Amino acid sequence: MRVMQDGLFSAVVSGGFLLSCLIYSRVTREQRTPYMDEIFHVQQAQLYCAGRFREWDPMITTLPGLYLVSIGIVKPAAWLLGWPASVVCSAAMLRFVNLLFSVGNLYLLYSLVCRIHYKDKGATSFKKILSAFTLSMFPVLYFFTFLYYTDAGSTFFVLFSYFMCLCGNHKTAALLSFGAVWFRQTNIIWTLFCGGSLVAERVSDAWTAELKDARQAPPKGSLSEAARGVQFLIKHLMKFTNLKALAFLTWPYLVVIFTFVVFVVVNGGIVVGDRSNHEACLNVPQLFYFFAFTLAFSFPCLMLSPGRIADFIQSVWRQPVRYLLLTAACLLLVWQCTHVHKYLLADNRHYTFYIWQRIFQKHALAKFVAVPVYVFAGWNVLDELKGKSVFWNLMFLACLLAATIPQKLLEFRYFILPYLIYRLNVQVPSVPRLLLELTLYGAVNAVTLHLFLNRTFQWPDSEETQRFMW
Repeated sequence: MRVMQDGLFSAVVSGGFLLSCLIYSRVTREQRTPYMDEIFHVQQAQLYCAGRFREWDPMITTLPGLYLVSIGIVKPAAWLLGWPASVVCSAAMLRFVNLLFSVGNLYLLYSLVCRIHYKDKGATSFKKILSAFTLSMFPVLYFFTFLYYTDAGSTFFVLFSYFMCLCGNHKTAALLSFGAVWFRQTNIIWTLFCGGSLVAERVSDAWTAELKDARQAPPKGSLSEAARGVQFLIKHLMKFTNLKALAFLTWPYLVVIFTFVVFVVVNGGIVVGDRSNHEACLNVPQLFYFFAFTLAFSFPCLMLSPGRIADFIQSVWRQPVRYLLLTAACLLLVWQCTHVHKYLLADNRHYTFYIWQRIFQKHALAKFVAVPVYVFAGWNVLDELKGKSVFWNLMFLACLLAATIPQKLLEFRYFILPYLIYRLNVQVPSVPRLLLELTLYGAVNAVTLHLFLNRTFQWPDSEETQRFMW
């Protein structure tokens, strides 16, 4: 059985890589020169390729992890194969690095599914393989596999760190999370997530033991459970012995976090390079956009059932005042805390431009009308995670807030990691639902790549070919 399982997974990896290579070949033929942010990334990687490590493009806002890893891969390959310098660090060769990351991401997604759901007897080997393959085809991540962006590598290091954390190899996990920060500084949030997972596990054990000693039943209801959980967490952390034990447990992650704080102080901020267009703000609706985004991409396997909406309506019927206050708070936050980045309004190459222009900007009340959808989507996310401990949910929600709310620009790429971590931690869906999800992802990928490759256009003041993308 194990041999058959390994053989099936190897076949899936090989088939997926072959498909990606064919798409990569087509993308590279159609767009030979660097496109969009690739212009900065490719040029910087080529500087490193030439040994000019002290030169830096001020328009780049991330640390040089992508370029260092790329050079570490393509340079030895070039020496072994005898390729000329013009080929070694060409845009095509650098893009191929992300194809290698995509294979690693598939392996890690499968490993994480197996690790997280090892107690789930209903999660068969076939379901785990299908679930991992489906997540590897997640449209926003999959599209940027074929361009020289940081997303594939950033996702790889974060997933690898998370897997090592779940395996108990915390020093390795912290080292990998340090590497993830070198791809994107905001990945420090997922370092906190890994350390927070350990804290959540220990505090959950302590809470269970306390309830058992007091012969009390766990509080019923998500809100009351969360409130009691927060109270217990504060009480638990107020004891120096508990705090010392948790610090000793999570010290590898604390070292990375401390190092990052030192970097921020010395650098004068999180962003390197151009900071004018990457300023943090309190953009609370970003959380709502993430909930809607999650609803759109996960409804085939998690939320598309006749009883789903009925369960939500029943929840509203039982607690009308709570939902009324929640909706009112969301309306207030949308009204007062919505920030619109100038890039969102100016760059018509991104899908978010058309979503904002044709829905929210064209119809003044649209952003308020969408609030009930946000509430429903948020309820779905929390309901799907009810199998996790209250402390894990609190920790994940805190990291989700940190990953979304400070971002002024509505950019779907920022949702990749929180979505994958959410999706990995919900129950593995049935095979029919996984196939439906895979069909949705495949269709979205096909449309996205078709638009990118075949629906080109030009700006009036430029002769360069423009393409649609996420």
